[in-house]
Amino acid sequence: MRIDKYLKTSRILKRRTVSKELALNERVEINGRVVKPSHEVNVGDEVSITFGNRYLKVRVLSIQEVKRKKDASEMYEIIEEKRITEDNTNL
Repeated sequence: MRIDKYLKTSRILKRRTVSKELALNERVEINGRVVKPSHEVNVGDEVSITFGNRYLKVRVLSIQEVKRKKDASEMYEIIEEKRITEDNTNL
């Protein structure tokens, strides 16, 4: 499944257009590599997303085309989540 679609299906992001835009702006990484919206995501991959003042790193647990809202969080596990401050961006 494409990363932009996965981020929407798993409900990490609300809209596919937002996930596509983040990937185009080099704010999405899979296993430490910046990827394009069409990059395929696989079970076990670590996905990092930087959006707004938030950083999120998740591990892909499953890939399913259709998932109910209440079950979407079972598609991934959060590895790291943090707020980005100006101090963190000047590293």
